[in-house]
Amino acid sequence: MPEFPALPIDTVLPDLCAALETGTNAVLQAPPGAGKTTKVPLALRNGGWLGDQKIIMLEPRRLAARAAARRMAQLLGEGVGERVGYRVRFDSKVSAKTKIEVVTEGILVRMIQDDPELSGIGAILFDEFHERSLDADLGLALALETQGALRDDLRILVMSATLDGGPMASLMGDCPVITSEGRAFPVETRYFPPKPDKWGNIRIDGEMTAAIKTALREESGSILAFLPGQGEITRVEAALKEAVGSDIIIAPLYGAMDAKAQDIAIQPAPDGKRKVVLATAIAETSLTIDGIRVVVDSGLQRLPRFDPASGMTRLITVKSSQASAEQRRGRAGRLEPGICYRLWAENEQRARAPFTAPEIAEADLAPLTLELARWGVTDPKSLPWLDVPEAAKIDQARDILRGLEAIDHENRITAMGTAMAGIPVHPRLAHMMLRGAALGLDQVACALAALLSDRDFMRGRGADLRLRIDAILRGHAPKMISEAAKQLARRLGDVMRQANLPKGKNTKVDRADEVGLLLAFAYPDRIGERRKGADARYRLSGGRGGVLPNEDSLANEAYIAVAELDGQAREAKIYLAAPVARATLETHFADQISEGTEVFWDMQSDAVQARWQRRIGALVLDEKATHDEADPDAIATAMIEGIRKIGLHCLPWDKASEGLRQRLSFLHRVDGDHWPDMSDDGLMASLEDWIAPYLTGITKRGQLKQINLSEALLAGIDWNQRQELDRLAPTHWQVPTGSNIRIDYSGETPALPVRMQEMFGATETPKVAGGKVAVTLHLLSPAQRPIQVTSDLVGFWNGSYAQVKAEMKGRYPKHYWPDDPLQAEPTRRVKSRM
Repeated sequence: MPEFPALPIDTVLPDLCAALETGTNAVLQAPPGAGKTTKVPLALRNGGWLGDQKIIMLEPRRLAARAAARRMAQLLGEGVGERVGYRVRFDSKVSAKTKIEVVTEGILVRMIQDDPELSGIGAILFDEFHERSLDADLGLALALETQGALRDDLRILVMSATLDGGPMASLMGDCPVITSEGRAFPVETRYFPPKPDKWGNIRIDGEMTAAIKTALREESGSILAFLPGQGEITRVEAALKEAVGSDIIIAPLYGAMDAKAQDIAIQPAPDGKRKVVLATAIAETSLTIDGIRVVVDSGLQRLPRFDPASGMTRLITVKSSQASAEQRRGRAGRLEPGICYRLWAENEQRARAPFTAPEIAEADLAPLTLELARWGVTDPKSLPWLDVPEAAKIDQARDILRGLEAIDHENRITAMGTAMAGIPVHPRLAHMMLRGAALGLDQVACALAALLSDRDFMRGRGADLRLRIDAILRGHAPKMISEAAKQLARRLGDVMRQANLPKGKNTKVDRADEVGLLLAFAYPDRIGERRKGADARYRLSGGRGGVLPNEDSLANEAYIAVAELDGQAREAKIYLAAPVARATLETHFADQISEGTEVFWDMQSDAVQARWQRRIGALVLDEKATHDEADPDAIATAMIEGIRKIGLHCLPWDKASEGLRQRLSFLHRVDGDHWPDMSDDGLMASLEDWIAPYLTGITKRGQLKQINLSEALLAGIDWNQRQELDRLAPTHWQVPTGSNIRIDYSGETPALPVRMQEMFGATETPKVAGGKVAVTLHLLSPAQRPIQVTSDLVGFWNGSYAQVKAEMKGRYPKHYWPDDPLQAEPTRRVKSRM
């Protein structure tokens, strides 16, 4: 038996083995460097409960999966593919002898879907679960359901460095939580806040280059530098190669590199040399890169973010979380005391988010929703999730999948959807590949899928995807993309042989249209028609707008299909597209072309217009004005759309309707939702309820003056409210002289403007709203100017009236100013008859 090196995890392995001997689930918390990735599977392989079954261990990345398998095989004194193997996308090394299989997370989901009983598998280990990828969350949910319904002997172990074990243990049936303290050498942290340039911008490439050069001067050992993405890595690599000697090896490390180049990056530096590894977050966990003593952290990472408004996923650069920063820092202390340079201020560390948000909260849920439909789940909440996927995002994903023929209107998977789920690409690309294969375009479709699954290797050379596809087919593309295209072609062939799909139209496609048609199959919501005018602006079938640079080779194309565009702007910049002829669209999207009469509000004519249209989504192929009688409800809806666009001022407000609106607004303020909201927002939101019945026969803005707004507003309240309206909010108030004076409801409180002489003898302030609200009295002089504003009439008579009387008596000596207003007779005249 080979001897394994001692690692911190060894102290808890007996407890872990015992927990899985007596139970089925466990959570293991162990810091980076504890040895959980390699030691735990090897410790469990001899468990009596395992028998002849396999252990499947999930890793979040292909590089980590290969490295973990290689390390375990080395510890057993074997090559990869014997007792320890791996399986990742487009690459595997397993054999009949393999007992521990390391896979990436998407592989597990496919394994469960293909065999829900997981025959021959005794345990599933989720490594680095704190990264919370979408596939990891889905894989765990399906595994727990399999365990509960079909395999009560299946062991499930979740391993993490930073995840809170409590909620996870609760999700897994209150299973044991086992914690390894780990062993980490001390790491000194040094903060180097970046210096903005004279325009206030921070150039992370330059800051990182300077920090690495400082670390090379000040410290010994190799360096691991974290950058957000491939672009930054490439630029820093170029700058360092010009600045350092031949004894320094500069090694990039990111996901788009081929496996051989990644393996070179994680190997130890040769004797007499130092290594600088420039890595993305791919090196944050799971990997041990020999010789690393110094970490330089940009504090940035690039994450996919799904924009529900545009239906697109974009990579955005964000600040890494506190947990992520600590993970990176820990890489410097795995083998000896180390140093961590952070390119931000020390006080900023505490202000960062504690953890990175789980992908299920941010990602495009179309792939997950397709897998749920394949599993037979109609209600995602029925599965055991650590974070339940958001219902609105699931609904949006279902809309996309219906457009791709993957699910029906009852959200059940179709034959097309089942075939799509068997191809390891986004559902959009899988649909494109299957539709393309039916037309004999499988080679082009696979090349296009491989290209769109990777970075654009011809960025900056125009938007035309045909140039890229031509380069791939001629063998002039990066090796990774060409290999991926070949692998996808093999997988597509397998799926097509098994799939029971309806035969496509046996129609020859013009070669110039091939790429554009395939893109339209993938993105039916991004078929674009060029708008009239000089600029290359396009109306897209999903309702958005897109624009190409006028100098782009596609700028004069009448119709295009778009693969990539900016998701931020209302009129997005188009980055990748291909032309497609209208005739080709009409042939291959015939079942998606709808026709009928559209009734809409036209801002130019300020009137409702009706046009007959043929369209794909929001993209109008043909239209003409129609004189056919339009549906009255549709006309009313269009008129309401017009009112909303113009504003409430287009309605014929008069003194009566304004007064009624003010009275109703007052009662809404006093009694809340018992009375309708008469604010602009309230009336706009409820136009369908109160104005629609009065729009019969009205098709133009000028005809709105026919509406009796008072009657329309009253129609919005019930019979009981109408009876209460005059009692609770009377239009007039009878003052002591018998005059009926209009109450003004336009302010915050009702107001009654009345000459002071008419209120003599009054001993109470008028009240409305059933006595709840005192009316504000605006007591007027003989010249009808306010001389006192009060909501306490008796208080005024007994208080400041004397001062007002003295002043007014001098100014209006012929008028009546009694000494005791409470006993005086009110009058409309200059003098009282008394």
